[in-house]
Amino acid sequence: MRSMVSTLYVLGVACLLALSLFASVQAEKKKHHTWEQGDLVPFYVNNIGPYSNPTETYEYYSLPFCKPDVIKKKPTRLGERIEGYKAMTAKYDLPFGKSFTDEKLCEPSLTAEQVNEFREAILEYYYFEMIYDDLPLFGFIGTVDSDQGQLRVEDTTEQASALFLLQHLDFVIEYNGKHVIKINVTSDRPVELKENQPTTVEFTYSATWIATDHPFEKRRQLYNPHFFPQELEIHWLSIMNSVVLVILLTGFLAIIIMRVLKADYSRYNRPEEEEDDQEDYGWKLIHGDVFRFPPHKNLFSAFLGIGAQFFMVVLFILLFALQGMFYPGSGGNMYTAAIVLYALTASISGFVAARMYKQLNGERWAWNIILTAALFAAPLFLVFSYVNTVAIYYHVTVSMPFLTILEIISIWAFVGFPLTVLGGIAGRRTAGTFEAPCRTKNFPREIPPIQWYRSLPFQMVMAGFLPFSAIYIELLYVYSAVWGHATYTLFFILFLVFIILNIVTACITIALTYFRLSMEDHRWWWSSFVNGGSTGIFIYAYSIFYYINRTKMTGVLQGSFYFSYMLIVCYAFFIMLGTVGFASSLVFVRRIYKNLKSD
Repeated sequence: MRSMVSTLYVLGVACLLALSLFASVQAEKKKHHTWEQGDLVPFYVNNIGPYSNPTETYEYYSLPFCKPDVIKKKPTRLGERIEGYKAMTAKYDLPFGKSFTDEKLCEPSLTAEQVNEFREAILEYYYFEMIYDDLPLFGFIGTVDSDQGQLRVEDTTEQASALFLLQHLDFVIEYNGKHVIKINVTSDRPVELKENQPTTVEFTYSATWIATDHPFEKRRQLYNPHFFPQELEIHWLSIMNSVVLVILLTGFLAIIIMRVLKADYSRYNRPEEEEDDQEDYGWKLIHGDVFRFPPHKNLFSAFLGIGAQFFMVVLFILLFALQGMFYPGSGGNMYTAAIVLYALTASISGFVAARMYKQLNGERWAWNIILTAALFAAPLFLVFSYVNTVAIYYHVTVSMPFLTILEIISIWAFVGFPLTVLGGIAGRRTAGTFEAPCRTKNFPREIPPIQWYRSLPFQMVMAGFLPFSAIYIELLYVYSAVWGHATYTLFFILFLVFIILNIVTACITIALTYFRLSMEDHRWWWSSFVNGGSTGIFIYAYSIFYYINRTKMTGVLQGSFYFSYMLIVCYAFFIMLGTVGFASSLVFVRRIYKNLKSD
């Protein structure tokens, strides 16, 4: 009871720290977005890049667009720098409340080299991103035609017969009183660009202001850019599918396990006078070994600590998402939240790891804390170093500046690591003895031979496939938002999927742990962890399938970002779900041996 109270206390402290951090994160305040008639509203051009490779973005002025006399960079937050924001002042002037048509921006004479640069960008379906009053807007810089008509982004460009640069931008802005509510842009007036032929183009733009009654506080609800594909109505059907699957699966497993356990208890706990010469078999025979501590206790405890930390990080992020903090175009708020929450919840990983390590009679507690702090952070740093090196080589905007890297490292070094140490000290001091309902014998029992189809690799396939089958439909929407241009806003569904994932993982891991014990194999500690985390392997396999069959991403740059970061994400899910699997199995094993009558 004391250890449970201590755990809840640490979790409560972490919750308060996280909530206090984000208490100041409110919806946009009117005083920062209030304009009078004719005021120049801040207007920035951000990035450009090929539509098929979301990570491959470049500075807007890397192409010979019209530039203002003085280029100033937009102040950016941590999350925006992680996303690769390189917003700079635009030459466009859109005074508040003033409509006009065919305003001339500039009329440059493009050299043959500049024409070829535009042609290459148009051929790869480059799109641009602009920011007006902190509202993002998107559009294509050109269009591709073939002999059969205009090509779409999804089509091949091999049959392209003409490339056109879109010279005119038409802005439509909705306003309510002194506030900008919504802005859209459409591109028009194509001019053909022929290879190696200099030409002169005239860039123009128009603005139309329309009054609306929509309140400023809810303007983010109108963010639904038609430029990018949207979510489908079948989304709700998919979540209902998963819910039904979970109900059937958990109900089936619960009934089967309860009936089998009832028969086992009847056989094991029968009176002595009713016993016959039949020898006992099954999980009762290993009651003296089932709580024998696992090998590599330091590593095992560190994994459990990190898994508990990841569980809380994901839970907090989903709760904040339900409060509307991660709206589309929020400037990387989710990245900032993940980094800060990872640092603040480090006390949880230190506490859980050190407490478990002490209960497992571990003595090198200082190394346990260091291992807990580095077991995920070190692989993440290595992957980031490789990916960022590739980004610097290709001169893309997602290459992280040195000061931003230093800022993130400082958050971990001066917040995350000290909290890990403090949590480890608290966990070590509050840890009691390991609660085991059965005494462990001095010598381990010999494990009988196990059939190949009952071995750990085959258990991992079953343990990973069932939870994955409950979430794979939702993964398509998440991947489309993270590695594509879709907008994801149904965080309530994502929260339900997260609950479903943990329930199914716990149920299937408990079932497989019971099967292992029934085979008189007491090595369930690591197997329950690996079985629970095997869903992460399936998620990475799905990532490969998604890259090949669902996207048109190409190139070393995009491939490096995609496969490297997905490897880290799946590693995190492996640790988190492995912890869920072990924790549920530990409760189950303690429960079934608690009421067992043994000699």
